Amino acid sequence: MAKNSKKPDLKKPKFNSYWIYAAVIVVFIGLNLFGGGSWSQLNKTTQGEFETFLRDGDVEKVEIINRKIAKVYLSQEAKTKEIHRNKNKGSGFLSNGKEASYQFEFGDLQNFENSLNLIKSNNDLATTVVYETDNNVMSEILISLLPFVVIIGIWIFIMRRMSGGTGGGAGGQLFNIGKSKAKLFDQKTDVKTSFKDVAGLEGAKEEVQEIVDFLKKPEKYTALGGKIPKGALLVGLPGTGKTLLAKAVAGEANVPFFSLSGSDFVEMFVGVGASRVRDLFKQAKEKSPSIIFIDEIDAIGRARGKNNMSGSNDERENTLNQLLTEMDGFGSDSNVIVLAATNRADVLDKALMRAGRFDRQIYIDLPDVRERKEIFEVHLRPLKVDQKLDTDFLSKQTPGFSGADIANVCNEAALIAARKDKEIVEKQDFLDAVDRIVGGLEKKNKIITPKEKEAIAYHEAGHATVSWMLEHAAPLVKVTIVPRGKSLGAAWYLPEERQLVKPDQMLDEMCATLGGRAAEHVIFNEISTGALNDLEKVTKQARAMVTVYGLNEKVGNLTYYDSSGQNEYGFTKPYSEKTAELIDEEISKIIEEQYQRAIRLLIEHKDKLTELAKVLLDKEVIFKDNLQKIFGDRPFDKFKSEAIIAEKNVDEKESSAVEQEDTVK
Repeated sequence: MAKNSKKPDLKKPKFNSYWIYAAVIVVFIGLNLFGGGSWSQLNKTTQGEFETFLRDGDVEKVEIINRKIAKVYLSQEAKTKEIHRNKNKGSGFLSNGKEASYQFEFGDLQNFENSLNLIKSNNDLATTVVYETDNNVMSEILISLLPFVVIIGIWIFIMRRMSGGTGGGAGGQLFNIGKSKAKLFDQKTDVKTSFKDVAGLEGAKEEVQEIVDFLKKPEKYTALGGKIPKGALLVGLPGTGKTLLAKAVAGEANVPFFSLSGSDFVEMFVGVGASRVRDLFKQAKEKSPSIIFIDEIDAIGRARGKNNMSGSNDERENTLNQLLTEMDGFGSDSNVIVLAATNRADVLDKALMRAGRFDRQIYIDLPDVRERKEIFEVHLRPLKVDQKLDTDFLSKQTPGFSGADIANVCNEAALIAARKDKEIVEKQDFLDAVDRIVGGLEKKNKIITPKEKEAIAYHEAGHATVSWMLEHAAPLVKVTIVPRGKSLGAAWYLPEERQLVKPDQMLDEMCATLGGRAAEHVIFNEISTGALNDLEKVTKQARAMVTVYGLNEKVGNLTYYDSSGQNEYGFTKPYSEKTAELIDEEISKIIEEQYQRAIRLLIEHKDKLTELAKVLLDKEVIFKDNLQKIFGDRPFDKFKSEAIIAEKNVDEKESSAVEQEDTVK
């Protein structure tokens, strides 16, 4: 009962010294406005009315102020008259009873004096005329004191700011430069993103949801003796949804969520980064349980001791050291969980990655077919799309696309449909959007000579022919000789989504890539610079086979790949000069073998190559159907489809057998 009877604590307004300053300023302004010793405002009149009062003998004294204002003092008898009674009810605050009754402003002083003297002589009046100079003392004092007041005010402001903390702490720097720049999201903040908006990423979502559950129900886990994890690191390629996942946490969690970027700690002043880290964790602890999200943590979390040749103070290292201390140091026991995101986990400091700081590393890969379908469904919600639109088809047409790429495809498709004055977004708009993103914008007005156009057509036809004839090469989708982006022609393929790649598959892909230059050699007996992109791709693949994956017999089962990313700071190669020569020889050998293989294939199918190039010159764009008419069906596709059907039959038999066993039991 006692607890319930307690009245809620009402926060009383705190006394502030600035109130005194405000009161003094108000007094000064009042004295300035009501200067002259009077707190009542005189009645206004005109010169004509004044002359009437003067002729009637009501005026006892006239006081001329600053040669332009006349104050009129009435006699005691005149004040009792009906015309003046209501206008002279006494006077205001601090009045002595001898106040002027009227005042007015006249024009020329000489004319006013002549008129006044004339009336006095005609009416035999004894009205006194007094001349005064009224200096507003208060306004003069205010004007003289104003510079000093401004200087003192600025000085007080700066000193209060600088005395906000000690030892370079939060607020201890000029203008709060040491304060954290984190944005706070809590129950009062309207964050619309939730886990429903995050498609795919099932494993990552589970782990992140569990972290949120840690903070909502900590006793559920601590009851068994477990400890709440300190942090989780989201690692993945750009655009895979790391920041989106963090936004969903902010929207779902009923705890304060502090969000900032790694670059927000970086400043030109020494000690600011560490100060902001301290202030960030101080705020988070005050509002615990809470979550801190640091996006692009590699800006401050890089391995220490690198590129610091001078031995000078490294601001980034100081910031990292403070972060390490706050995450797992003395006095770090608090219900604060740190989420961080990066696409460069290999360059992060080992001390940051250890258990006790970032206990969990959540890897976010590129979405597969099923996840891409879910992502498409999320991004298609706000769009007016065709009801017949097949999301399965779209997901299959976008292999290797990240979540951000798919969002871009949907937006680009809507823009294309709007450009064509359509009411809904159709399937073709999405295909055009994919072409636009992958290949670039069409440049139909680019000037190309007929010979160059013919060379481009045979080049692209060479790619298509070789890829059609090789088992492991990616099947063709579309070929065009319309310039796009930087390229003069482009070909679209639909690669298989493999988890493991075998040497035969890599060699077939290399051979298909070299098909363009091989076609130029077979048809024109000369080559051109148009195969630059192809050669770059092939060289990287061959180098990876030899130096990374250990797929070369002479070099052996060796890899010179460093997953930690620390080798990039080294000045020497991890192999001898003799091995370097061997690597160069084997890379060149692999590429040359596949080039000759492509030449042999094209010589064998030269007539079909020529036919395909003529169709391409005529239509400028060809599809898979055109290749099927010329070359027939790929035998490999037939074998693959038969294998898939056989696997399905086996699975169906196994499932039926399991069902029979269940019924027997």
